[in-house]
Amino acid sequence: MKRIFSILAFLAFSMLVYTCTVTKGISKNKITNPYPDRTFDSTPSWAYLTPEESLKTFNLPKGYHIELVASEPMIKEPVAIAWDGNAKMYVAEMLTYMQDADATNERMNVSRIMLLEDTNNDGKMDKSSVFIDSLLLPRMIQCINNELLVNETNTITINGYRDTNGDGKADVKRTVFEKPGYSVSDANMEHQRSGLDWNLDNYMYLTYDPIRFRYKNGMLTADSIPAGTGGQWGVTHDNYGRLFLSSAGGENPLVRVQINPAYGGLDLPEQVSDEFQQVWPVVATADVQGGAPRMRADSTLNHFTASCGQSIYRGDALPEDMVGDYLVCEPVARIIRRAKVLNIKGKTIVQNAYYRQEFLASNDMFFRPVNTYTGPDGNLYIVDMHRGIIQQGNWTKPGSYLRSQIEAKGIAKNVGHGRIYRVVYDGYKQQAKPQMLNESPAKLVTYLDHKNGWWRDNAQKQLVVLGDKSVVPTLKLIAAGQQATLAAKPSAIARIHALWTLEGLDAIDKNILYTAIKDEHPQVRKAAVWISESFIKKNDEEMLNKLAGMKEDPSHDVRIQLLLSLYNVNSKKAEALARDLQVKNADNDMFASVRRAMDRNNDVKTYGARLGSMPADDRKMILAGAATFSSLCVTCHGPAGKGIAVAGTTDFAAPPLTNSTKRLAGDKNSLVKIVLHGLSGPIDGKTYPSIMPSLGANSDEWVASVVNYVRYEFGKVNSRRRPTDTTGPFVTPTEVKLIREKNASRNKPWTLEELEKTSALAQAKK
Repeated sequence: MKRIFSILAFLAFSMLVYTCTVTKGISKNKITNPYPDRTFDSTPSWAYLTPEESLKTFNLPKGYHIELVASEPMIKEPVAIAWDGNAKMYVAEMLTYMQDADATNERMNVSRIMLLEDTNNDGKMDKSSVFIDSLLLPRMIQCINNELLVNETNTITINGYRDTNGDGKADVKRTVFEKPGYSVSDANMEHQRSGLDWNLDNYMYLTYDPIRFRYKNGMLTADSIPAGTGGQWGVTHDNYGRLFLSSAGGENPLVRVQINPAYGGLDLPEQVSDEFQQVWPVVATADVQGGAPRMRADSTLNHFTASCGQSIYRGDALPEDMVGDYLVCEPVARIIRRAKVLNIKGKTIVQNAYYRQEFLASNDMFFRPVNTYTGPDGNLYIVDMHRGIIQQGNWTKPGSYLRSQIEAKGIAKNVGHGRIYRVVYDGYKQQAKPQMLNESPAKLVTYLDHKNGWWRDNAQKQLVVLGDKSVVPTLKLIAAGQQATLAAKPSAIARIHALWTLEGLDAIDKNILYTAIKDEHPQVRKAAVWISESFIKKNDEEMLNKLAGMKEDPSHDVRIQLLLSLYNVNSKKAEALARDLQVKNADNDMFASVRRAMDRNNDVKTYGARLGSMPADDRKMILAGAATFSSLCVTCHGPAGKGIAVAGTTDFAAPPLTNSTKRLAGDKNSLVKIVLHGLSGPIDGKTYPSIMPSLGANSDEWVASVVNYVRYEFGKVNSRRRPTDTTGPFVTPTEVKLIREKNASRNKPWTLEELEKTSALAQAKK
């Protein structure tokens, strides 16, 4: 049954007409509310739909339609794709991901990478082979020349694979990055790295692990990102090298977009509004973690809960007004959000492109979009894992809300499927496929001005990887805005790519940067400042003088980049310029936010991830407590709290603190009492040679610092206290004072039994 309906949507006062086609037999209702009508399926079918049937379930704006590129049995459980320079598609498959609600056999090494080809260039894959098999849930893939880089779950090791005889199967494997002794910090496979996106700046970015990679001489080298990237599944970038990440765990469809995370982690409250957080499915969504509170009255998901697989559309096949738009998947809602990316005085903000509607929505209950890409043909590609369960086993345990829905609706039955779609626009004509792996560096240079960002990115990457410097003179001409070998004057984007290609070839020079910082386009000027860091970090006075002339640049982006690039340079001139920038831009809170982000980043570098992320007052207190412990407490509790044996025996003089993590992380008031009055008697059935003495003669600040250090170091407690919060996990001097006053009459040490009793009473009163 086909039904055509109109939905009123607002964007720049325009009207869009949607066409909705739904499968036969699905009941339909209309919601009555003060907003434009939403038509949705209130009692959706959980029956498996063939790829052809699924194609009939998509809602898209007028003029857009969706085509099938590949599906089962050619592919199964796809999670990510990558094209090589000749448009061969590699598909990462997680064949053991949640094959049932108990995640049975999830850690078996049976996943794979498929190699797909479109041999007749009709947009559909017609040839496939298993490129690599026996993998453990492959997470990241990236094509580098004739090699595919692959990372698997539970390891940071990245291997390169090649097919040397043309049979579609990898026959050469080598390790391009490994970190001996590395182990994952979280056994939950959803909370591990993803991405490996080759950005404009020639670094490859990923999520979770606080590093980025540089490809040099056939190997990857790691560069630290102290504050981390903050994302979860997927990393992407725009035409100017700005990264876009999302966090499903944090239920946030956009994170760390304001500045490059190498400078520090910065999120602003206004980058994503409460309105943007709401999602608008066209189907009742019963399988929502959290149950009823996460659903509207019509049983649709009310908020992002699984945002992932974001991309910036940078192609040339869809309407021009879509270029630069942000796409992000929400597999629980069965939707893909399209957003406008706004730059407001240097801040990046996103807004839904439609009023309480989505760019793409489906009522196929097994449509699970997990990744989006701009393809070599300029169209938008969607990776649909097409399955029942989309939440990892930690959230589907017996007794959970999700488990009840999985069992009631038979959701777990749909496994082993998968689709790759592309969104095209009416009138699209198939273009010739790229052949970059077969072309000369001189030819690759001409693609730096291609209208499709996929071509520009891959041409730059290929030029950098090949390392052929015969193209350097041409690149310099392009960067300077001269015609060179291009058909017309190079665009601003071509000039930017030329600059970064020179940087990747180690062929950048000051003269070309001096020309670029005077360019008419602000993003060219910004790129020049960014690239100039290799000079100013060496205190190049001439370069600093040139940059000083940019502090009045009319572009917020340029001035912010200038602050980012100068802030940590060990030079009086750079420091003075950075201060001047902040003073001159005091009316723009973005500059203050950037400075705070970089300060926190420096703290992490100096003190480590845990201490560096704390408020400065808490960190100062812990460091003071550490000094006290190392000079006083260590004599009984031993170095690193591991205990110290009484001379001539194997007995400890005092309890090893490393064995008391749970207790030290517990009631902080009990620890204050121990420091103030001491502790005597047996501990866990063992009596020690001496009692813990009273240290109450010291100040409240001193006591608080010792208690906080012990809880931090041995109880693994982190600070979450705000300046006005006295109930956080760390004790304040004020709290010490109150405990001291309340127990002023006590003149003997506490016993563990007493403390446990008073702690229990306190908890009971709460």
